[in-house]
Amino acid sequence: MQYLSTRGGVSPIGFTEAVMMGLATDGGLLLPRTIPRIGSETFNSWQKLSYAELAFEVMSRFVDDIPSSDLKNIINRSYATFDTEAVTPLVHKGGLHILELFHGPTLAFKDVALQFLGNLFEYLLAKNKSVLNILGATSGDTGSAAIYGVRGKERIKIFILHPHQRVSEIQERQMTTVLDDNVFNIAIRGSFDDGQTIIKKIFGEIEFKNSFHLGAINSINWARVLAQVVYYVHSCLHVATHEKDSSVDFAIPTGNFGDIFAGFIAKKILPAGTIRQLVLATNDNDILTRFVNKGDYSLGTVKMTSSPSMDIQAASNFERYLYYLMDNDAPRTKELMVEFAQNGKIDLSGYQDQIRRDFVAAAVSDADVLETITSFHDQYDYVLDPHTAIGVKAAQQYKTVGVPMVCLATAHPAKFGTVVEEAIGNPPNVPDCLIGITDKPTRCELMDAEMKKIQEFVSKNALHL
Repeated sequence: MQYLSTRGGVSPIGFTEAVMMGLATDGGLLLPRTIPRIGSETFNSWQKLSYAELAFEVMSRFVDDIPSSDLKNIINRSYATFDTEAVTPLVHKGGLHILELFHGPTLAFKDVALQFLGNLFEYLLAKNKSVLNILGATSGDTGSAAIYGVRGKERIKIFILHPHQRVSEIQERQMTTVLDDNVFNIAIRGSFDDGQTIIKKIFGEIEFKNSFHLGAINSINWARVLAQVVYYVHSCLHVATHEKDSSVDFAIPTGNFGDIFAGFIAKKILPAGTIRQLVLATNDNDILTRFVNKGDYSLGTVKMTSSPSMDIQAASNFERYLYYLMDNDAPRTKELMVEFAQNGKIDLSGYQDQIRRDFVAAAVSDADVLETITSFHDQYDYVLDPHTAIGVKAAQQYKTVGVPMVCLATAHPAKFGTVVEEAIGNPPNVPDCLIGITDKPTRCELMDAEMKKIQEFVSKNALHL
């Protein structure tokens, strides 16, 4: 399997090189040259596989430069850290299938990909006798999941930027209470978009990137998307055993377009009609909803909401979908992304028919988030976190009678206890791993959102060969 850049400036490379490259050297994002297709017979034969076995079947179709036994070992180690054998179990509430993606070490869906990516990095670095300095930005959950994926690992240091006082207290503590010597937290005075812009600019300085062996752990890294594809396939198999209809709809709360793009890839690889509809759900930071509904991909001001992980305007993974929307035309994709960087907007209204074949969308207000958490708890005795509530609200809007709807539950409600308590009148149950976390010592650098200052900090603390 070969990988290409959305901007056309990278010669075909293998999977492992794509993982280590992260952001393509031409500023684009890496994608497989072709999308493998899964036939109905093969898909049905996966029905009784464990999650790890299924992950191998899906991932191995995109990975041909890691021996099968090694890939299986990496996958098995990654999902052994989850608190349930099912890894991503589904529960049935209110006529919906809730896909619980919060059973990993940091109680968020990012663990599904980042436990895998951390172990993959460790394997590749040991094999190549190299080192890696991971640089990433987080709107909340990626940071802690990335840190837990690589904490204490030799040959790796990790530098994570988060927007100061714009993540939940639990999200912040999950990052800053990790005191391993290879972990560096940086709180920036600014938004997630500011941090993500800094990261992309630093990766764009190829000499600096190569000199300091920088690697990406954000969803700009293809391996992140690949690992997330698995739970869409897993969900379709699960639903097929419980529902007569073979088609499935998914509701996905998203800010960075990574999770829903994994669903878009899953729809491409599975037998036609297996995934019928992808419902894109945003909060008041609605750039992606405006894109789907109006073809308007334009920056607004980042608003602070009760779902901070989605307080994003420029979606990092949007360029991958744009490449497919442009019919794999890399020069046109590059032209549009340059236009967006210069003007903060792209008019894609002429592509509405295609966009609406791929997605439907809804934006959900904070008031609706609270009402959804309250009503779902009152009716079904199930507690949603604010991000999951956004997906559930959109799912209720687009639910079609007779078609199963899977809602991605992206985080444990205890990570957003203040909002949940306001909605249901009581604090959510707190898992053992969060008890006492606000009393633990922390370590974090507070810095201005300036690229040069971040570069200086990284260069001073980075690992060298």
